[in-house]
Amino acid sequence: MDIELLQKCLCDGSWGEKDYRELKSILLSKAQEQQKYFTPLAKEEYAGNPIQVMDFFSGAGGTSLGFAAINGVVSAFKFLGGCDINRASAESYAHNFGTPIINRDVKELADDKNELERFLAEIGYDKDKPTIMIGCAPCQGFTSHRKRHWGEKDDVRNNLVNVFAEIVGYMQPLAFVMENVPEFLSNRYWKYFSQAKERYRRDGYVVKENIYNAASFGVPQERFRSIVIGMKKDFLLPEGFLMPDKYKTVRDTIGRLQPVLAGVADSEDVMHKSAAHKKSTLDVIKRVPHDGGNRPKGVGPACLDRIKGFSDTYGRLYWDRPSITITHYARNPASGRYTHPEQDRGLTAREAALLQSFPYGFKFMGSTDNIYRQIGEAVPPLFATGIATDILIELLSSEPTDRQLEDSPRSIEEPVSNSYSSVIAGIKTRRKEEM
Repeated sequence: MDIELLQKCLCDGSWGEKDYRELKSILLSKAQEQQKYFTPLAKEEYAGNPIQVMDFFSGAGGTSLGFAAINGVVSAFKFLGGCDINRASAESYAHNFGTPIINRDVKELADDKNELERFLAEIGYDKDKPTIMIGCAPCQGFTSHRKRHWGEKDDVRNNLVNVFAEIVGYMQPLAFVMENVPEFLSNRYWKYFSQAKERYRRDGYVVKENIYNAASFGVPQERFRSIVIGMKKDFLLPEGFLMPDKYKTVRDTIGRLQPVLAGVADSEDVMHKSAAHKKSTLDVIKRVPHDGGNRPKGVGPACLDRIKGFSDTYGRLYWDRPSITITHYARNPASGRYTHPEQDRGLTAREAALLQSFPYGFKFMGSTDNIYRQIGEAVPPLFATGIATDILIELLSSEPTDRQLEDSPRSIEEPVSNSYSSVIAGIKTRRKEEM
């Protein structure tokens, strides 16, 4: 079976008549290769493509970039826009995907259907064309770092999951995808997910969910995330293609970048610049052993020795392992293992972006703080390409057989634990013992 068959199927509308699943690995490989050469898109490049993509809580557009990579192989997706409450994120999305700047509060659109109708008309949404909706609601309310607040009033951000479900119910896309932290599928937050899932099922969707390590999709970073996909038909969930011994490493990703001093930009790349650390911070960093070293006891703030849970603070990344999860704090060595393996500084914005798998050609708008935030909050594009590949192939293919369903990743139908962070820690510990 040849990849050109996908383009023919997209063009003639013969969706669901054949099984194209054997093309998943080929399409994913080609799309991830195309992603390396991404440059900001013009609307004319994809205006005639058959499947509309609308990205709510879009951030800079990491998930949409996964769909854009597929367009480099087959002409599939037309981008309507990325809606985000943060202005800089909305500007980044618009700049990279050639769409209008949509700096809106998604909750207001869900609460007022007349306003949602006007909004959809403004961005050129056609209800008669197939649509995929992306809805990666802010995850901070679900993260394990909020354990000490679990007895407090529920975080308003948790309810944004149901806000997205409300919009899905109104727009009735062929498929939708949600990404969040693993805790989203834990006991503590299962009620938010189950409420949304029940709404999706009432609206006619088959909904499946699983937890993935983005490193298994080629992202040079240990980043565990929950993925929820819904379609108007049965389907198979995505599946990573790399085993741990083949994960991409920090050295693979940033090892060839020019060395830079703290606070000094590379003359050829303004994003290759770290924070200008205080002398006290630099004094600590200089005493941390290279290549995965930890802060020696007695070095740095005394409180770090008195409180458990700060073992990674000021730690260096390992050259020959994936990085830890990149967050919007990645510029600050005091926030975790965010120190360069050898150079005496925190990560530059370019290094953080590459470890998130953003290509050089992707442009971020806004201040330095905003750029780090957009990078840290994004869905890694290489991971998103795996998700987008799966969704496209499943939409075009006939329904899976019982055997295919048996052999594919299973949907998580019960809460994974009180906190998935402990499960992740166990996985990493066992792997270290095996190395």
